[in-house]
Amino acid sequence: MRLSLKTKFTLATSLLVLAVVTVVSSLYLGRLMRQTLRQANDTASFVAQQVYGACGDALKDAAERGESPASLKPADLRRYVRHAFDSSSTLNSLIESDVGISPTIYEITITDADGSVLVSSDASLRDLKVARRPPLSSLVRAGFFQQMRLLYGPPQTYEFSLPFQLGPEPFGDIRVGLSSALLRDQISPGLVSAGYWALGSVLLSTLLALLVSTIALAPIGRISAQLDRISAGQFDAEPVVERGDELGAVSTKIVGIGKQLRDVREIFSTLRENLDQVMGGLEDGLLLFNGQGRAVLVSPSTERFLGGRSDELRGRRVSDIFPPTHPLRAVLQIESDQIEPAEGKEVTLDGGDGPQRIGVSVQVIRERGTRMGTLVTLRDVESLERIGSQLQVSERLAALGRVTAGVAHEVKNPLNSMRLWLEVLKANMPVEPEPQQAVKMLDSEIDRLDRAVKTFLNFTRPVELNLEETDLRVLLEEIMDAARPSIAQASLELRADLPSDCPPVLVDRQLIHQAVLNLLLNASEFTDPGGRITLSLRRSGEFAEIAVEDSGRGIPAADQKKIFQLFFTTRPGGSGIGLANTFRFVQLHNGGIEFESETGRGTTFRVKLPLARFVDAPAGRSGSLDRPIAAEKR
Repeated sequence: MRLSLKTKFTLATSLLVLAVVTVVSSLYLGRLMRQTLRQANDTASFVAQQVYGACGDALKDAAERGESPASLKPADLRRYVRHAFDSSSTLNSLIESDVGISPTIYEITITDADGSVLVSSDASLRDLKVARRPPLSSLVRAGFFQQMRLLYGPPQTYEFSLPFQLGPEPFGDIRVGLSSALLRDQISPGLVSAGYWALGSVLLSTLLALLVSTIALAPIGRISAQLDRISAGQFDAEPVVERGDELGAVSTKIVGIGKQLRDVREIFSTLRENLDQVMGGLEDGLLLFNGQGRAVLVSPSTERFLGGRSDELRGRRVSDIFPPTHPLRAVLQIESDQIEPAEGKEVTLDGGDGPQRIGVSVQVIRERGTRMGTLVTLRDVESLERIGSQLQVSERLAALGRVTAGVAHEVKNPLNSMRLWLEVLKANMPVEPEPQQAVKMLDSEIDRLDRAVKTFLNFTRPVELNLEETDLRVLLEEIMDAARPSIAQASLELRADLPSDCPPVLVDRQLIHQAVLNLLLNASEFTDPGGRITLSLRRSGEFAEIAVEDSGRGIPAADQKKIFQLFFTTRPGGSGIGLANTFRFVQLHNGGIEFESETGRGTTFRVKLPLARFVDAPAGRSGSLDRPIAAEKR
């Protein structure tokens, strides 16, 4: 009789499980058997020692009462000992309690050297001569199968014997009898339990093997039908088994043989693994379609534009990824899963964070005039503009640094001379109010100009970084403590979302402390009483991201490109230095700063700092605005 593959698989699995269960159950039962017998042997030894001590106490009590044997003849000694034992309530109570408590002890008997019973838990044995029984040690030392045969054979009693002396000569034995039936009762529950577990395991494994074999081998029937259709000249356009295992590969190869066409998907699948790492770092979304309009390569960044995961989009057709209602379909000019070439097109998509401007380009890949595939590139236009704006800010700050450094040094010396001569002039001026007022005004203006020059010099002076591995959660809690009085004075609520699992960063604690504190205080200045400020921390790839979000008035669109410029401020009495310094400090750490703001709804600043294990910078690195540093801005 020929057995099917499913039957063979089920039988093989069941037999394997049965063998394993049998071995494990045998080991378990052997251990249970040894443990039970050793425990019974230890119990018998302990009871014998107890009875031995009680016998000694009984003889002592008899001696204290003035009792003694009539002579040293064995018969007189035997009567004396039996009388002492019979008179000891402690000994008799101990024997009765030990027999009643222990589940395996059948009887306890004290005999003389001839085997005559002096005291026994079985009253019918008194004064009888009993033969020795098989020693319990022989059962303990026997093998597993021998133990099973003895315990589950005819009932018999095994004996643990402890000899004792009366004077220099051996007098008798304390015998503890253990019944094989009682020992069997101790072992049987474990044996029954093991049997049930073994039976249940075999039945369960058989059912699981049947289920697994049915599921695993089901595609073979579909593949067989596919081969039958190929034999009849009917070629399937799609594999009948959509799986990633060997059966799926066989089905795919059968489709390729049936169509007798070179599948572009096979070409690009060999390159996909090598390109995944490169594509993982791309900001642009890339979708590569084969000649039949099926996606064979999708970059991870595509998720930002289309919403679906790259592994979910891979393998789908153009019409599935861009349905008729999709905004990109009209731009891509899709006809029968084919996309027409395009360059420099732009479309606006509605995302979770608001409208998103997307640049679209399409390149058709041809080989010898045959269309082999299509490459669709999706680009975030706003990000490109933001990067260009950031470069312009860096260049302006660098130019400002070079100019202010020279101008400040040239102005500083004349200011010092003017102050000296002003002091001389004040000493020689008449005391009339008008001349004195003019000198005082001149002195005040010189002080203001001197402060401006010092600000220029401090801003352009290179900063020595004292880098140290820092737990941002702890640092942000310190910053919150520093900012809390000002925020409370402004009648604002300060919230925090600081998880403890963010990896450490390598930063200058003082500079980052000042940068984040500037953001918090700036938020408190532009948020009306009753509003809130939220400080949060999270990991973003190889960076730690600090976010300061407020529910304030927001930043007008006209000011958003100026906020990091030195001395730019919209707050009366503001210096215009705080955000410029924040931008500078973040740049010095090879980090980035960006912001989102909507008038009347608030502003969110995000500061990104590289994680410590991705930083390779020596401590004490200095930075200056004499050269532009590409960074993100608020």
